Formats: sequence, structure tokens, C-alpha cells
Amino acid sequence: MEFKLNKIEDWEQVVQEILPELKHNILLLKGNLGAGKTTFSKYLLKALGSNDEVSSPTYAIVNEYHTPKGDIFHFDLYRIKNIGEVYDIGMDEYLDRAYLCIIEWPEVYEEELAGQPYHEMRIETTPEGRKICFS
Repeated sequence: MEFKLNKIEDWEQVVQEILPELKHNILLLKGNLGAGKTTFSKYLLKALGSNDEVSSPTYAIVNEYHTPKGDIFHFDLYRIKNIGEVYDIGMDEYLDRAYLCIIEWPEVYEEELAGQPYHEMRIETTPEGRKICFS
């Protein structure tokens, strides 16, 4: 699926179209700094019924949110240097008990996901706004 965003409110429509397609409990978010990964996450959590305040997990590495469907864990692996550090934060345990794990900057962990089903969303900034590719 592909989307083009011109204004921040367009995220709401993107989320409404993606929600029915979320079949797996892992969502990888890729994009440059400031592309909108956390903004997308805010709209997604709201649509899933969370009343929690959503913020970037840059410093905490993982934030936990509650929804009527289950717990959502939002990761930012930007500062993680190697796969050992990913396991040190307990990634497997989070995956086992999550309704959904949203993982920003997943590149350090992506190879470990071979054979597991997951979704990927790429957010590119363009002069007109944002281009979103979801699979």
C-alpha cells in the first residue's frame, strides 16, 4: 500500500486504511529523523483505543501502552549498537506478550526476524510532504 501525505491530519486516514491490514504483532517503522514515525504511532494508538500519552521512546528505548486489544510496546533502536543489546532489553519477552510491537530504527534487529511474519512501513520525506509504503 502507498500513501502520500500533505498535512499532519492525513495520518488519520493512513491509519484507518492500515488497521485492517495489521495481521502480525510486529511493525517495523523506517524513515529519517523527523519523518513521522512517532506521529504515526500516536495516531495508530489512538485508533486502537489507547488513552495513554504517546511519546518517542528515544531515551527510554521502549514505551508501553495499553489498548482494549492488549499491550503495545514501542521501541526506538536508534542508539542500540548491536544485536546483544537488543536481547539485553528483553526483546523476546516483549514480543511474546505484545498485541503489537512497533519498532523504530529496526535495522540492527531485522536479520533476527528472518522467518517471522511482520509488517514494514517506510516513511520518506518529499518536497510535497510524506510518501508512505506499507507492506
